[in-house]
Amino acid sequence: MVLNTTSDRLWTKSFILLTICNLLLFTGLQMTLSTLPAYAEESLNASSVQVSLVTSLFALSAIASRLFSAKAMEKGGRNLLIFLGLAVSLVAVTGYYWAGSITVLLLMRMLFGIGFGMASTAFPTMASDVIPIRRMGEGMGYFGLSTSLAMSAGPLIGLSLLQGPGFGSLLLVTAAALALIFPLGYRLTAVLPGQHKEPAAVPAADFKGGAFRRLFIPCLLNLLLSVSYGGLLGFLALYGKEAHLEHIAYFFLFNAVAIVIIRPLSGKIYDRFGPAALLIPGSLFIIGGLLLLSFASSTAALFPAALCYGIGFGSMQPALQTWMIQSVDTRQRGMANGMFFNSLDLGVAIGTMLLGSVALYNTYAVMYRYSAMAPALLLLVYIAYLAIRRRSNRTTVASA
Repeated sequence: MVLNTTSDRLWTKSFILLTICNLLLFTGLQMTLSTLPAYAEESLNASSVQVSLVTSLFALSAIASRLFSAKAMEKGGRNLLIFLGLAVSLVAVTGYYWAGSITVLLLMRMLFGIGFGMASTAFPTMASDVIPIRRMGEGMGYFGLSTSLAMSAGPLIGLSLLQGPGFGSLLLVTAAALALIFPLGYRLTAVLPGQHKEPAAVPAADFKGGAFRRLFIPCLLNLLLSVSYGGLLGFLALYGKEAHLEHIAYFFLFNAVAIVIIRPLSGKIYDRFGPAALLIPGSLFIIGGLLLLSFASSTAALFPAALCYGIGFGSMQPALQTWMIQSVDTRQRGMANGMFFNSLDLGVAIGTMLLGSVALYNTYAVMYRYSAMAPALLLLVYIAYLAIRRRSNRTTVASA
């Protein structure tokens, strides 16, 4: 379904509702994604490998769920994905409270991944349908701000609740955030026109050829970007204890400040100059942020580290998502968004597993220095991609 019209109006009621729903969904996710590893280690005596599974099993379940969700979107199953996904997620959050062993907790994480995978596919695809085509970079930048803010504010809220009122209060607030989406989602389905079923044959055929090739590079870059973020989600609380940083959660607060500053600018930069203007400097900022974090010895030292990381992550993530959306036919936006979040979750899963293995034999500070290799590799891959593309363009012009 294509809802774009000739109007350039961005801040419609539909767009605002979609952004709020996405913010609540990802806040609910991030409050538990950053806290459950620490809870599993402290309360369930989980090993470092089991701690990494708390994050990676969720991510893998979300990936599997989105494979189904993308097909359901093509067949007009938008509303079903939203409400079924939210219901499954709420059941899983309730199950966290009764999980008396690491095995049950991991099962609930997998269930949450299934529900989250459904809902997280629907909202960004709907957003790309209501954003004016000529303002796609700016619109996805603002919409992506809800995701990035949740990825910064969610861990801050979650860690504060876990260290303060306790695990029960954390789950109550998480469930409340998810439950609030139900009435907003119902209002959203009333505002948006009914979704039309799209012919599945065309996207499926194109996916086997051109679409997959166009999405491969941004997916790979998004995966590499997410590896370092997996290290932050899975081990930052534990690093705070190791480095005796009592207010380690402030990293996410400072990170959110940086994202709020950069996000309104990054979308306009993308629309004018393309992804290279964001991906190259963004990679350097992330590398600097991770290295500064690994040497942090006080709360004040967290500020420059988080600022650098937030500027890099906050500019690169929406650029990659917009690049992917613009690389496919409008009927394939559900597929593109599914691949964007799948590569993100796969990167998080790989990051927690690999960096967790590094942490077994080193300190968490050393682990974060190793994690800087992922954005460095991202930068090298992207520069090589640009060089190959320029050479190909010269060959094409010469032959013409």
